[in-house]
Amino acid sequence: MSIRYGQFCPVSKAAEVLGERWTILIIRELLLGTTRFNDFQRALSQISPTLLTKRLNQLQECGLVVRKTVPDQRRTEYQPMPAAKELKPIIFGLGKWGMRWARGQMNDDELDVELLMYDLHRRIDATQLPGGRTVIKFLFRGLPKFGHWWIVLENGARELCVDNPGKQIDIHLTTDLRTMTHIWAGDMDIRAAKKTGQLQLTGNPVLIRTVSAWLRPGLFAHVRPDAETLGPEQSGRPFHLASSPTRTRKRSSSTSAFK
Repeated sequence: MSIRYGQFCPVSKAAEVLGERWTILIIRELLLGTTRFNDFQRALSQISPTLLTKRLNQLQECGLVVRKTVPDQRRTEYQPMPAAKELKPIIFGLGKWGMRWARGQMNDDELDVELLMYDLHRRIDATQLPGGRTVIKFLFRGLPKFGHWWIVLENGARELCVDNPGKQIDIHLTTDLRTMTHIWAGDMDIRAAKKTGQLQLTGNPVLIRTVSAWLRPGLFAHVRPDAETLGPEQSGRPFHLASSPTRTRKRSSSTSAFK
């Protein structure tokens, strides 16, 4: 680890392990069930493969992660060790703190469609879907790149795609990145977005009627920002991201990590 405080205080020692850039977010993903290298890239679209490898190796050296080869498959997985699992209430507590106190620091240029879709696809409640295969299509208006997404759920598995999987689509969701981020963050209700036309649904009537049941918002959507972090002009109203040009995300590799 490159961070050194030169103190024996356990807080400083913990900060030396966790304080490197991206480390806490990698641990967040481990605790949310991410195990494969490509999936880490999907959730952390701005980290380079080289730096991701370095951080995972550092976590292995510190005893937080173990790398395992999956039997009968040519791939490896990263699994959290007890030291990482013990961080769960701390990491989730940071998430709640960030939702309550750090919302004023969120800007449009931090809108990340890859993180949004990766989290939405794992947050879908498959128990609320009809039996058999379900294919969900998202279209984000105004995105020059990664504007089309498909989620395929079948036999207990789910797949997130940026290329058409060639399967019949059961429901189309057309919206913009800002609106869906508001929904994910709990700042906008799906019914309100439909009523205003910011979210348009077409397809299977059952899926349209039950969308609020199976399309779950983010893990911390129930946490509301403190009024002091919003300022008097926003207090008591839904949070709105600060206005600045939405940045087109650049992948760290020329090869997409998505299907």
